[in-house]
Amino acid sequence: MKNGNGKAHLVPIVEDILSIDPGMRFAAIIDLKGNISEAIMKEGKTSLKTQREEEHFCKQVALRRKMRKQFDKSLGPVNYVHIEREKVTQIVVYPKRKTVYVTIEPNVDIKRKLEIVELIKKKTVRL
Repeated sequence: MKNGNGKAHLVPIVEDILSIDPGMRFAAIIDLKGNISEAIMKEGKTSLKTQREEEHFCKQVALRRKMRKQFDKSLGPVNYVHIEREKVTQIVVYPKRKTVYVTIEPNVDIKRKLEIVELIKKKTVRL
């Protein structure tokens, strides 16, 4: 997809996230403006969205992060976002300066998905 302007240090992180589980499909690290810093589709998987749709979706992820922030005081900060769709599971994690967006096969067990969230948070704590 995009090889984020001198951000080669993100490639191993994204590859590491994709290696967490065979059910992982796609992983992206997005800046706070919604630009894709690094994104990789797992080998052997095909994207369910076009590149343009993917870029638009990432912009929306950043926008939703800003919108959710207004409730941090009353509800506490977002731990993670988990969306179950018919064709894919979408997970969004909010490290301090980046946003991590991944997709997972929908048939992965729910408990395993929660383990994946925790592993992603550990792997991206410095972002």
